Amino acid sequence: MALDIKPTRSELINLKRRIKQTSSGYNLLKMKRDGLFHEFRTLLSEMIAAREELVGTFRDALQAINLASSIEGGLSVKSAAIAASKHPEVQVSRRNIMGVVVPKVEGQNLKLSAEDRGLGMVGGSPYIDEAADAYSLLVEKVVKAAEMEATLKRLLEEIEATKRRVNALEFKVIPEMKEAQTFIQLRLEEMEREETFRLKRFKNK
Repeated sequence: MALDIKPTRSELINLKRRIKQTSSGYNLLKMKRDGLFHEFRTLLSEMIAAREELVGTFRDALQAINLASSIEGGLSVKSAAIAASKHPEVQVSRRNIMGVVVPKVEGQNLKLSAEDRGLGMVGGSPYIDEAADAYSLLVEKVVKAAEMEATLKRLLEEIEATKRRVNALEFKVIPEMKEAQTFIQLRLEEMEREETFRLKRFKNK
């Protein structure tokens, strides 16, 4: 880099200003990286707990649907599912975590009432109701886990990108700029000594 610059005082001033700005940006990136990593670790702990809950909820839902099918019959369970007047819907929007855009997943009609399921008091079944409630809870857990997993993935990508920028500034850009600064300072000192020596010779003559 030192070979590509002119050893002038104006260039030295500009270079010092750039080093100061770059160092400031480097510190901000380090703070961002550390903050994102903290958010990632916190969310990862929550995600692990959510996955464990999801597995437990799935087992409960599977047990409930098997019980309903064995007592009421598979046809009754399928008929209850078809009779539902509303169906689960998922909407994906955006939210911001330390400048990183991550998905926000929200569900609608995840848990239906007996009326929304299309079953009357006579046609209903406590076993089918329990299975429906268990699967509604399962869908809620799946939606939440999906949001957390997508957020973790996005945060990890941003952490890696920020880490690469921090390393580039720390080990390449800033050292090269400081090397160029040293080169200019040494060259200016050398030019000053040469000029002093030339003036002394001129004076002696």
